[in-house]
Amino acid sequence: MSDQNPCLTCGACCAHFRVSFYWGECRSAGGLVPDDLVLPVGPHRAAMCGTESKPVRCIGLLGEVGGAVRCTLYEQRSSTCREFEAAWSNGLANPHCDKARAAYGLPPLTPPLQPDLAPERVA
Repeated sequence: MSDQNPCLTCGACCAHFRVSFYWGECRSAGGLVPDDLVLPVGPHRAAMCGTESKPVRCIGLLGEVGGAVRCTLYEQRSSTCREFEAAWSNGLANPHCDKARAAYGLPPLTPPLQPDLAPERVA
């Protein structure tokens, strides 16, 4: 991948998956996630508003999926979002990233080219 964060031109995960997490991550329980932006989805789980039912779109997503996007809650996002990585950002594939991108007609991300690992050419 390039030095540019591919998430800033994607946003598919924020508009495809339910973003659920342990309720203790909510501000009222000492966490970071604003309470007014979540809904309970179980006795111990909360979900970001907009991701609890289809069509999905997290309340924190600003912009057009596949275009310029950003998370308006980036510093207050849940562990679910903090732990989700774009495919190849850590050198590994992420089939969940690929699935979300495919749902919006976006191609999967590809591993970075590593010319230093290519075999030497013999003249």
